[in-house]
Amino acid sequence: MPFGADCLPHGGVHFQLWAPGARQVDLCLEQADGEQLLPMSAGEGGWYRRLCDQAEAGSRYRYRIDCALRVPDPASRFQPEDVHGPSQVIDPHSWKWEDQAWRGRPWEEAVIYELHVGAFSAEGSFAALNRRLDYLRELGITAIELMPVADFPGARNWGYDGVLPFAPDSRYGRPEALKALIQAAHHKGLMVLLDVVYNHFGPEGNYLHAYAPQFFTERHHTPWGAAINFDGPQSETVRQFFIHNALYWLEEYHLDGLRLDAVHAIIDDSSPDILQQLAEAVAQGPGKTRQVHLILENDHNAAHYLQREADGRPRHHVTHYVAQWNDDIHHALHTLLTGESDGYYADYAALPAWHLGRCLAEGFAYQGEASAYRDGAARGEPSRDLPPTAFVSFLQNHDQVGNRAFGERITALAEEQAVQAAVAVLLLAPSPPLLFMGEEFASRQGFEFFCDFGAELATAVTEGRRREFARFARFTDPAVRETIPDPTTPAAFERSRLDWDSLLEPAHRDWHARYSALLALRHRHIIPRLRGMTGGAGAFRLLGETGLRVGWQLGDGARLHLLANLGEAPVPFIDESLPAGIPLYAHPPALAGELAAHRLPPWSVGWYLQAVPT
Repeated sequence: MPFGADCLPHGGVHFQLWAPGARQVDLCLEQADGEQLLPMSAGEGGWYRRLCDQAEAGSRYRYRIDCALRVPDPASRFQPEDVHGPSQVIDPHSWKWEDQAWRGRPWEEAVIYELHVGAFSAEGSFAALNRRLDYLRELGITAIELMPVADFPGARNWGYDGVLPFAPDSRYGRPEALKALIQAAHHKGLMVLLDVVYNHFGPEGNYLHAYAPQFFTERHHTPWGAAINFDGPQSETVRQFFIHNALYWLEEYHLDGLRLDAVHAIIDDSSPDILQQLAEAVAQGPGKTRQVHLILENDHNAAHYLQREADGRPRHHVTHYVAQWNDDIHHALHTLLTGESDGYYADYAALPAWHLGRCLAEGFAYQGEASAYRDGAARGEPSRDLPPTAFVSFLQNHDQVGNRAFGERITALAEEQAVQAAVAVLLLAPSPPLLFMGEEFASRQGFEFFCDFGAELATAVTEGRRREFARFARFTDPAVRETIPDPTTPAAFERSRLDWDSLLEPAHRDWHARYSALLALRHRHIIPRLRGMTGGAGAFRLLGETGLRVGWQLGDGARLHLLANLGEAPVPFIDESLPAGIPLYAHPPALAGELAAHRLPPWSVGWYLQAVPT
């Protein structure tokens, strides 16, 4: 890795820092008798380097910029005293991996469980998560997705305010604890994915402006200010910083994939752009020897990043993004279940069932159509030629729960029978489903936005969050906005921790049993037939205002059919014949009788599988 501190095979550590805005850089090495200042050699292109025989694994160090400011290593592998403290030298070869036989799992087998390490358990650590792996495997999960763990300021944060992207946050445990978690997951057949943030740095603890202002550009702007410089002068080092970060997590930690956060906020006019260059580096690196999955979050619905070969496999020589989070399917479902039409839900309010059908059959709901929420701008690219496996579907995730003013889950907003129907649609549809932690037992804990900044910034964050909701009808009154929880208090974090004791209660056990049974059906009947699915495999038809009929040709030639009514009134379908094949699932259980009378009862779901004749 061309960044950070590398332990050398025969002793000593090689330190390297890109500081094109500095006139002088010194290595500040902490030793038992005090700090030792060692000048670093200035090289071409703004690089400073020092080979230090006195340093070793475990040594703590900083860099001194222009005889004044002390800063951590931007490529620090560990920060034992948080983002403002010294970095610690970590020898990546000291951990002895025992998962050499692991080559990953095919993407078609993905059943994803997104979680926040700190709020997942009372202890909030990698080690505590390790102890829940059997629970997740028995539920039917095949991939754990960690919200960002890169070092963030303070004691609690969602992770998207990270400032040291190579250092797992010390609140969760040392690097060895994260490696132990990943190794244990592999031994149990579980993939581990990680959220990474390449569109901005957090507002506290980012010292790059002081010695490498070339990391940023005023040519482009994002919601967080000046954009990261991916296409201007001296941008190649910036690009390599993030490419090597991706390779670092995949190679040094044996992760099975990365989910790139909000790439629509990455502005890059070069060709190939940073997303294409990063994907190529992964495909030519760890992707050559094992199955590595790159997933996007992209509000632009840019289908070209997801291109496939004729047999449905990602085009390795073009990109290697296996899927994108599909916000469209969440928004359509949420609108059907709650009737909400504020904010981005306005784009789905008129025809929510049509938008849902299009997501199930074709991927995106918006494939170039005008978005009223975006002032009439066209959104998306055609996605019908992509297989369903290119779209991750969900009813809950950290954004869609936590970005609500009070962090309510869908089970607190919609009727139980409505949520049950939506869950049955998502978990058996061909697209890989994502669950958000605690969803499977209808956790009574919401998931609020929380952070821990210094006093001045904390006040600004609290006031800014409340202003964000002023455009919603419910919060036009300033007095009502004042009731929105303060995200900077410890209480916001504590209210978001899962209560595992609730699984002892019958109602929560029933939800867990429902999810487990549906995922068992998915593993038995759906997943084995997904490989080889191609674009154009699905088609849908609207039945009334809230009814849907959807059909897919699966990878083995079988046909999968869905009949669903996601509304509170019955839907007649006089001209429709019942799907062929064996019934896989019916909700409610008496659905067959209702269908014989050619009507779909409220909040009903029927799944049918028509196998290939032998």
